[in-house]
Amino acid sequence: MRTDVFFWAAIALLLCAAEVLAPGAFLLWLGAAAAAVFLVVLLVPGVSILTQACLFAALGIVSILAWRRFSRGKRALSGGDPILNRRTAALIGRVVPLERAIVNGHGRVQIADAYWDVVGPDLPAGTPVRVLSADGMTLRVGAAG
Repeated sequence: MRTDVFFWAAIALLLCAAEVLAPGAFLLWLGAAAAAVFLVVLLVPGVSILTQACLFAALGIVSILAWRRFSRGKRALSGGDPILNRRTAALIGRVVPLERAIVNGHGRVQIADAYWDVVGPDLPAGTPVRVLSADGMTLRVGAAG
């Protein structure tokens, strides 16, 4: 059998295997393009090396752009989680007792297993407060009442 057929089969397999080792949905589509060129070379003997390379480049670009367009549209439809990776945003609205009194505008609360610095009006320890907003690792709170 011709070496160009084996070459494209090997390239397709190597690119797909590389995608497993370094996932990102990029090498997979180049592997699909190499597999398509493999099929063309297998079914149409006599295709020049230059035509094969151009076909691979064109199919690689088209497949990657098609995947990006498809996945972007799919991601936009799902909406995702607006507070993903924003832990403090998930705390807004929670009511928790003050672990340490707010004195001169600064205190501390415990939420689950984490301690958070808080700012707000002076209140004694144990007072229920509502998380109003977050600025970095500091929560702005007010009396929950």
